[in-house]
This record gives sequence, structure tokens and C-alpha cells, in this order.
Amino acid sequence: MILYMNAMEELLALRDEEQAKHLMRFFKTDKGQYGEGDKFLGIRVPQNRLIAKKYYKNISFTELQTMLNNQYHEIRLCALLMMVYLYERTDKKDKIVKLYLRNVRNINNWDLVDLTAPKILGAHYLKTRDSSDIRRLADSEQLWAERIAVVSQWTILKEGEFKLLISLCEKFLGHKHDLMHKAVGWMLREAGKKDKEILLHFLDKHAKAMPRTALRYSIEKLTPAQRKFYMSK
Repeated sequence: MILYMNAMEELLALRDEEQAKHLMRFFKTDKGQYGEGDKFLGIRVPQNRLIAKKYYKNISFTELQTMLNNQYHEIRLCALLMMVYLYERTDKKDKIVKLYLRNVRNINNWDLVDLTAPKILGAHYLKTRDSSDIRRLADSEQLWAERIAVVSQWTILKEGEFKLLISLCEKFLGHKHDLMHKAVGWMLREAGKKDKEILLHFLDKHAKAMPRTALRYSIEKLTPAQRKFYMSK
């Protein structure tokens, strides 16, 4: 556990109480909010990346699990960033995916999802062409698992594959949470950057039923006339 202790020591040394208070408000940690009860050290992401890059090569899976179980948001983030680097740069890909899926409960805010799901689950789909894990998360009825499923598509759509994304976006059109509306709209917008016709076809079919947040996100890169047209629906 030497690497774990060294990484923890460096993370705790960066503690910033004022920044922590700001992050607790930003990530909605009050009672009844989506990040209820989460605790922050006040560490900025670039600082966290530097520590993750320093220790990821030799960190053990036991140490990663210990960090993923930690009460502090930034310590869980550091472990997840290490997992991204391990997935990208080592042959431990299958083990990393299994660890990631076992810890969905600890990937419990939108930044933890967005910084990791495309680079681990999205990348793994492109390697295996097996969508079963993503679909299982999508069917979980758990907010963060559902967001992982949708945001993982960012890596996939960059390769020109849209079928899985479209099915997920259609599945979540009626979702009750704004964070899923944002995720759906964001991924549709990114798909439109790759293939505008994919986005326009989706909007022609679903714009009337889309939550306004999802619609606004999805049309951000369209022309003013197109944005006006779809918002009028």
C-alpha cells in the first residue's frame, strides 16, 4: 500500500477549504440534491491528473479499490484517472473494465462519469464490439449508471458509429432528470459534428417530444435558422 499512501499524502497536501466549499455547492451536495453527502478536498483537476500520472503505472488493484471507496470526491477521481491511464497505456484493459463496472456506485457525479466513461467503456466497446455492459447500465434505472451508458458513446460516435447512441437517446427521451437531458443533448450535438444528417434525422423524428434542455444542447452547432425551426416544434 506504499503507492496508495504516497498518493494520498500528496492529495491531502493540496487540500483547500475554500475551494472545497465552492465545489460542494457546484456539485450539488446538499440534502435532496444529486450529489447529496459527497465530500470535497478542494483539489483542481489538473493537479489531480499530475498525481494520477505519477502513480498509475505501479498502483495495485487493491489500492485502486481502496481509493474508489474513499469518502472524498477527488480521491475517487484520482483512482478513476489512474484507471483511464492504465486502460490506454497497458494490457490490463479487461481488468480495468471489470473494476470500473464493480464501482459504478462510486462513480457518483457527472465529472467522474464524463472524464472516464468514454475512455474506458466507450473505448472497450470499440475493442470488443460487445454492448452488453453498456445496455445493462442503461437498464439499471440508476442515474449515474444511465449517464455512464450515454456519455460512453462519445468515443464510439467519433468512429462514425451511431446506432447504439441513437437507441440510448431514444430510450432516455422521457427521463425525469436534467442531467440525463444534458447528456443526451450533448451526445447528439457531438454526433451532429461527425454526421449532421444523423442529428437532423433524430430531430425531425423526436424534436417535439424532447425535453427543452436536451433539445437546446443538441442544436447548439446548427445554423440560427435551424435552431429556430427545431425550437419552434
